[in-house]
Amino acid sequence: MNVDIKVPILGESIVEGTLARWHKKVGDAINAGEIIADLETDKVNIEVSASAAGVITALHKNEGDNVAVGELIASIDTAASAASATPTPAPVATPAPVAAPVASDAPATPVARNVAADTGVDLRTVSGSGPDGRITKNDVIKASAPAPVAPAAPAAVPAPVVANGSRREERVKMSRRRQTIATRLVQAQQTAAMLTTFNEVDLTRVMDIRKRKKDSFKEHNGVGLGFMSFFTKATVSALKAFPAINAEIQGDEILYKYFYDIGIAVSTPDGLVVPVLRDADNLSFAGIEKGIESLAKRARDNKLGLADLTGGTFTITNGGVFGSMMSTPILNMPQVGILGMHKIQERAMVMNGQIVIRPMMYIALSYDHRIIDGAAAVRFLVHIKDLLEDPDSLLLEF
Repeated sequence: MNVDIKVPILGESIVEGTLARWHKKVGDAINAGEIIADLETDKVNIEVSASAAGVITALHKNEGDNVAVGELIASIDTAASAASATPTPAPVATPAPVAAPVASDAPATPVARNVAADTGVDLRTVSGSGPDGRITKNDVIKASAPAPVAPAAPAAVPAPVVANGSRREERVKMSRRRQTIATRLVQAQQTAAMLTTFNEVDLTRVMDIRKRKKDSFKEHNGVGLGFMSFFTKATVSALKAFPAINAEIQGDEILYKYFYDIGIAVSTPDGLVVPVLRDADNLSFAGIEKGIESLAKRARDNKLGLADLTGGTFTITNGGVFGSMMSTPILNMPQVGILGMHKIQERAMVMNGQIVIRPMMYIALSYDHRIIDGAAAVRFLVHIKDLLEDPDSLLLEF
């Protein structure tokens, strides 16, 4: 009996995805529930599993192909065994006369296979440097470079030699996620009247608390005490004081939200994602740290679900982890505000007529000037600054 494997429902408003990777090939035995392929959508990666046990008789799509919800991608013979199965080639049109992708059992990324096809490199001769020995595009590029040839005799005046590949170019299709990021960033620039205001925060007292409490905090809660819990607590307090910054524009109306689902920007190999920390106003410091740690890990492991990425009311992004001193973060539409954190830098500050060294951080608020006035934006940052410079008040929420 043949069983068809089709693209599952990918989520609300998502009608297609990209076949990122096959985990099986024609002739492989597979168990019910075993992963057969990875699909990349605008927001998350989704694993497609086999609905029945058997042997794969056909793969109807190639890695990198766009596939629609309900489209046939593979076939399984439930009556066959791995030993008796006669694999049939996938009924996929063969592009010609351009170089076809190199057929190989070597684990390789889709981009690496395309580069191999263009350069004529046999993937079976390439050693992979990626995870689990997976061949990357750089492995193929290195393998395609010819070995240097010694000149037959030294010339009296050596002619300039241009190394082969010094002007190498590579054209790679943007991933679906990167395309979506690009579209939304341009949309934010073109739609919102976006401005950014700045302030700076003295983190002396926050760092002192972390130094004194980090060991007991981790022992008691099983998670480290980072800066994000302080900033999230201060942000929620500021959003309560300035509700327009937690709102969104819908046509000619303003939708005020009196819940606080805070998006936390996370950088992954596939691009920036913003998973949402739900009901942050009801979480303790430990709850915030655990929530952010879980979201960040799942983001980097491509384990986030659609529910993790939708419905945020405000976003915090921390460029300081990469060394950024100052930036103007772009709105995560339809949100109307985003807080940018930056690198902590010791600087000479004048306090009470004395020059002292303090751990300082620049903070930035990008906001939609259509509904947020400049005075409110400035006071919002001052509110956060005051709470962080007097962190005991975070516990009292004023």
